[in-house]
Amino acid sequence: MIQSFAHLSPLPFETCWTSPANIAFVKYWGKKGHQLPANPSVSLTLKECVTTSKVTFLAGEKLSVELNLEGTRKDSFGIKIENYLRSLETMIPWVKNLKVKIDTSNTFPHGAGIASSASGLSAFALALTDYLYFMKPDSDPALFHRQASFLARLASGSACRSVYGGFVTWGMSHLEGSSDEYACPLEVHPELSHLLDSVVVVSDQEKKVSSREGHARLNEHFFAEARYAQAKNHFRKAIDALKAGDMEVVGSILEAEALSLHAMMMTSPDSFTLLKPNSLLLMDMVRTFREETKLPLYFTLDAGPNLHLIYPYSHRNKIETFINNELTPLSQRIITDSRGEGPQKC
Repeated sequence: MIQSFAHLSPLPFETCWTSPANIAFVKYWGKKGHQLPANPSVSLTLKECVTTSKVTFLAGEKLSVELNLEGTRKDSFGIKIENYLRSLETMIPWVKNLKVKIDTSNTFPHGAGIASSASGLSAFALALTDYLYFMKPDSDPALFHRQASFLARLASGSACRSVYGGFVTWGMSHLEGSSDEYACPLEVHPELSHLLDSVVVVSDQEKKVSSREGHARLNEHFFAEARYAQAKNHFRKAIDALKAGDMEVVGSILEAEALSLHAMMMTSPDSFTLLKPNSLLLMDMVRTFREETKLPLYFTLDAGPNLHLIYPYSHRNKIETFINNELTPLSQRIITDSRGEGPQKC
């Protein structure tokens, strides 16, 4: 998708992007080919959990990347971006002569399973796409976000969904225009277009097993094919329910997907556990609250111990009273979030 930029030569350029995390309702967990999903996924882009990255591009004798997170140099992260850029050399060979500096910060804990890789790497992909368009100003602006999503996917699969606001799908499916190579925005029923997400931070410690490593372990999992079939089935049902405004079906899929994701981790070859004791206790408390009140509060988790509590805006008062009064003692902090409109140029 970016071969039209192959003939360029590096020029000085500075840009800044703020890009959000997203929470997957149907999970992407398992790969095929080069950064392609084994099943389609659908996610909600968040508003408050964001990464802001200022990126400077300069011409150099060889590729080099300096990355500062919250003002502290992080060579390990810089190496990841450098390796990512090297992977693009077959499409845009001039990246081998780039000198890149990145100053980045998050509004939420890094590496704790709240999709900081999605927000951080989508922010960098947007900055890189902005750079490409700066050097080739006759590029089609209508393709900007699709090309940014393509580049984000090559850095981190879930990052390709953060390029768009609201609900977003990624992966070949029954939906028109769907693709494994980039994400696509999804229109849903008005009653579900403004869901809230209270992120209960059980632990802000960086997880011991990265998502990249977790994906790799799934390749050898005895139940991998069954998991992919389940995810594809959940995807179809979730899309239908989102379009119909059926929160009960959406919620049941949210919880089933979270539990399946962590079950695959715990039963994979060289198994691992990212849940904490309070993660399990919180799940039970949410289910009990829903049974007793009949209010539509549901949980999900990404690859970490922290719960995302999803609920409609119309029920926020009673649900947020429960969250703040009953769940706060079991958490380090609670981030009240909601549907976001997508990335913004600073």
